[in-house]
Parts: sequence; C-alpha cells; structure tokens
Amino acid sequence: MSAPAVDVPVAPEVTQAAETVPEKHYTHHDGRGPTVHRTNPVFVHRDISHLAVADGMNVLEIGTGSGYSGALLAHLTGPAGSVTSVDIDGYLTRWANLIHHRRGLTQIRCHTADGTGGYPDAGPYDRIGAWCAPPLLPKAWVDQSTEGGRIVSTLPVAPVPDLTVLAVLRVTGGRPEIEAVTGGNYIDTTPSPKVDLDLPGRWIDWETRTPDHCWISIAWRGRDDWHHAGARAALERLADPAHTEPAPAEVSWKPLQYWAAATADEGLTLARFDGGMVFGHSTAASAAALTKDGRLIADAPDSPSLAVVRGWIDGWNAAGRLARDDYTPLLVPADGPDGTGWNLRLTR
Repeated sequence: MSAPAVDVPVAPEVTQAAETVPEKHYTHHDGRGPTVHRTNPVFVHRDISHLAVADGMNVLEIGTGSGYSGALLAHLTGPAGSVTSVDIDGYLTRWANLIHHRRGLTQIRCHTADGTGGYPDAGPYDRIGAWCAPPLLPKAWVDQSTEGGRIVSTLPVAPVPDLTVLAVLRVTGGRPEIEAVTGGNYIDTTPSPKVDLDLPGRWIDWETRTPDHCWISIAWRGRDDWHHAGARAALERLADPAHTEPAPAEVSWKPLQYWAAATADEGLTLARFDGGMVFGHSTAASAAALTKDGRLIADAPDSPSLAVVRGWIDGWNAAGRLARDDYTPLLVPADGPDGTGWNLRLTR
C-alpha cells in the first residue's frame, strides 16, 4: 500500500506568519541585495505547513537561504521556542543573523555548517525542515529528533539528479517512518557553497565545458573505471546519437522516470547537452534515452540500452501509466559513499 500523497494547503497559522514576516526584506534586502539562493515562497509556505510547527517547539532548519523561512519558523515557535538554522554558505548565515537581529528576533540563530550532519549542539529537535535535497535521509537528523519528531525533506528515489519526492517522516523509537510523500525538488546539499545553480550538486560522472557545457550522471558509477571511460563514452553516444526515432506519443517524462527508478536498474542515466535534458539507460558499451521533446535516441537501432528504454515504456503502459502516487515509498538502510542513513525508494 502506498503512503498517502498529500498536497497540504497552506495552514492558517503559516498564512498569518507570512502576512507578518516581510518577505522582500529578506529576499531583496537593501544592504545585501537579492538572494539567489532562495526557495520560492509558495513552496516554503507549503513545506512549513507539512512541518506543523507549534508554539514552544525546538526546530532545526537545513538551508538558511535569505533567512525568510527561518523568520516564519521563529514566528510559529514564538518567544518560548527556538529555531536553529544551518547553511554551508557563511555569507548567507551571517546576513540572516544580522537581519533577524535587527528585526528583534531572539529565538533564532544561524550557523555555518554542513546541514547533512544536523546541528547536535542545539538538539534534540521537535521538527527538522530541509530546503535542500541530501543524497539520502541522514542518520544524524533522525538521531537529533525527539520521539515523535517530524522531518520534512526532499529525498532522491534513485542515485541520479533531479529525481526526488518530498517526504514527510515521523521518528518513532529512534527510526524514521514515512507518513506521506508528494512532489518536490530542491537544490542539492553540497560540502561547499554552490556557485553554478544550474548544475546538479552531486552525481555528475563526466562533464565537458567546451565548446558546449554538457554532463552525464550514471547510476552504475561504482562499476566505471578510475578515469570515467564509461561515463565519457555514454555521454558521447547520447550527444551524437547514431539512431533517432519518435517516442510513443503517450510517454510522459517524469512518470516514466519514476517507473524506471522503481525498477532499480543500475543503468539509469541522466544527461544534459545542447539538445537539452535526456533520461534513459546506459552501460559501458551502449546508451539510449528519451528526450524532453519526444524522441528516443541511441547508439544503434539494436542498442541493448534502447531495448531497456523501450521495455520501460511498454511496462509503464501495461501497468496503467502509473504516476508518482501509485508507488509505495520505502526506506532502505544505507551506509556508503553518500553517507549513513536511509535511501528512499519507490516500489510497485
């Protein structure tokens, strides 16, 4: 049975907070200027509603940004509560602290730190909200949650960029449980401030910057060689395909990605080049993908990877063209190069 998909309306108390907290004062501050590292207020209000923050709570925010979301949280916790905000970018945390201080907020402090480690000094937390996407649900967040604490974060459903869901989780007995999932995608967490906001923050297996900027992400990176020959070859095959054919008209870009992710196929591949974003399958010897403009591209008409992508399309159609909400989300313990915690995966 799938976890309920939720499209929570903005809670009345969040609406009231938004009417009180001056958004533009944070996002377009006269002294700092516009903050490019900020989340659309529509999503901030939605996801803070998922958190269900109450007066007196202790809240951890991952991703300070302009400081606007932290100010909303501080309003919701009230003077008796506490908000700790962390961001990898010290420029953002310093400015947010100053703006909060000048507005007279005493219950919020911003710290420069890697948010995937949480902030144990101020825990445990009743609520943890992340306006960024870690590679998995970090064990540190669960360890720093109170019993019954709630965590809201976008999480990947496969080890390639831009394939995430927003998860609402509850910590019970020291373990996370999924309460609900919905659509959502935030900037990737990174170990240093992100300069290029258009480039994924992780899982880029090969990239070229001249004459055109292009990159590729392969889920089988652990089996590639030390100089990334497989990733390079797959990118070359997709950027200059030997075969092109129309994709079936009914294929939908994101639903097919969820279907492919649910197969747990290690060949999952995402790439971007001058032709735009493509999603598909690759190995060390073949590559094929669906383009956003409705084409199938491949290294050859009889490409093994093209057979896999066609199989995804056929399977998705035969299953009734499943959407994100038709899958069951599952947390899988993980301890590897992406950290210790839980991977969120979709199952059929």
